[in-house]
This record gives sequence, structure tokens and C-alpha cells, in this order.
Amino acid sequence: MSAEPALEVRDLTAAYDGAPVVCGVSLTVEHGEVLALLGPSGSGKSTLLHAVAGFLTPVGGVIRMGGTAVAGEGRLVPPERRGVGVVFQNHALWPHLSALDTVAYPGRRRGQGQSMARAEARTILDLFGIAHLGARRPAQLSGGEQQRVGLARALARRPSLYLFDEPTAHLDTHLRGLFLDQLVTRRREEGAAAVYATHDAEEALGLADRIALLRSGRLVQLGTPEQVYERPIDLFTARLTGPASVLDTEDGRVLVRPGWARIGGPLDGCVRQVHFRGPHTDHLVQTAMGELLVREPGPPRHRVGDAVTWSLLRSWPLRSAEDAWDG
Repeated sequence: MSAEPALEVRDLTAAYDGAPVVCGVSLTVEHGEVLALLGPSGSGKSTLLHAVAGFLTPVGGVIRMGGTAVAGEGRLVPPERRGVGVVFQNHALWPHLSALDTVAYPGRRRGQGQSMARAEARTILDLFGIAHLGARRPAQLSGGEQQRVGLARALARRPSLYLFDEPTAHLDTHLRGLFLDQLVTRRREEGAAAVYATHDAEEALGLADRIALLRSGRLVQLGTPEQVYERPIDLFTARLTGPASVLDTEDGRVLVRPGWARIGGPLDGCVRQVHFRGPHTDHLVQTAMGELLVREPGPPRHRVGDAVTWSLLRSWPLRSAEDAWDG
């Protein structure tokens, strides 16, 4: 395995119709690493992936795979020669191939015989519960079934780098879990790297080794899931990664995650909202320092309008220069 990163992006700028969509982004992805791109719609996640895949020519910067430039430095390697497994929001299935042959195609490209490639394809299709649809072509499949075929084809590709753009957006919880488990297994067994674009903070935090937070085409924070969740650089990044309350304390404004406070303690408050989430309950408490979301395990213990006491377990300071992200 190359000592060079699986993917290196340096000062990448990409545009559509002359309007910059990705602006000066730099990042690396090591072999066996999953990097999540997390950001709202329009933040540049898909554009960045399209540039890495080779479907969009960058305006500036360099993209290297395994240390070799595939875009920039006077080179532009076509998509089919970049050796990546791609699953984008448009499934891009070949209309003339059955689901089975679509998933078997990567194996045939690697030199597998037809029977072996098809056997592997059936196994992967079975993981997604659609092995019985193997003879159907894309026009005979629903949108969700087409998505599962696209995911199965990507897993069969066995590339050194996967590129995923909201790959589980239309899958139910069970199928999403199966896919993510397979991705983790393949990463461990084959050392494959992945760039995984999503707007789902919980998915990003649970899957990724590192998370790149994007806003308006720019990289605003890069770190481990723990770093970006527990030490966000501003309110924008904090709210990208999950619920967050802001309290005005004597020492300034602080960020408080739902699990960083508890009901019971020396401070007074009043319950304004109660939301039962199954394994836990969220209480929105009005306090003298501002509204505070408190998460506690189990069913609700308080009702709207109840006077309660509360305590703060931890907080994270928000510097005044960063408060401009609020709103």
C-alpha cells in the first residue's frame, strides 16, 4: 500500500457557470480512513465529490490519488481511470444491464470469470434484500431499488477510494445499517478509504474517522467526531453536528449540548417543551441565562409548565468573533 494518502486535495476551487462553489479547500484522506463531508444544502459537498471523481474540471488547485496528480499540475485524468467507486444521488445505472450484471461488472473488469463475478454480485444483492430482482433492468426497478443496486455495485468495485453522496438518504434504518456495516468491513479488510457526503450529523459522527464541515464552499472545521462535536469553532459548526443551546453566563456566552446539563441542582427553571424520543426525553427549560435543552434517559418525568431545578455539567466557550455565525 502506498505511503501517500489515498486522496489529497490542495487549494481546490470548482465552479459552475463561472460561479465558485468550492473555494480553496485543502484536505487529505488516508488509506482505510472515512472522511465525512458535513454541511447544509449548497455548501459544496457534491461539487467537491464531482471534482474528485473527475466529472467536473477544477478551476484551480490539485487533486492527487496515491500521490499521483489526477487534476491540476497540467494533468486531467478521466473518471474511468481514477479507480474510484462512486455512488451519487443519481444512480447512473446502465439501462441495458440487469441488476445482477450491473453488480457483476466490476468483478468482470478485474478479470473474474462470469460465474464467479455473478456469484459475488448475488451475495451483495442479497445483503440489500434484492437478490430476487437480479434479472430486472433499471426501468423495472423503483427508485429505492435502483439506489440499492448502485450501492451494491460500488461495494463490488473494490476500489482504493469510495465516493458517496448522500448514499443512504432513501434507505430505511435496517438497510442503512447493513450498508454502513459493509462499508466498515470493507475498509478494515481492504484498506479502502472513503469520502462520505451527508447532511445527517448522527450518521457522520457514528461513521467517520474525521469530519470536514463545509459552509458556502469553504472548509470551516476539520477534526475527529469528538473534536467537532465537543469543541466546535462557532455556532454554525456546533449546530451542524447536533442540538446546542447558548447560555449567557457571567463569563460570556457558552455552548451547552443536551447531555451537558441535567434536571436537578441549584439553578431554577421552567419546562417549556417536552419531547419523548424513545430511549430518551428532551426538555426545553427556560432559565435566567436563556433556553436550555436537557436530555435525560427514559420517559418524561416533568410536564410543560413545571418549575424545575437544573445544573450544568460542562460547557464550551463561544468567542465573540465567532458569534457572527449565529443566525
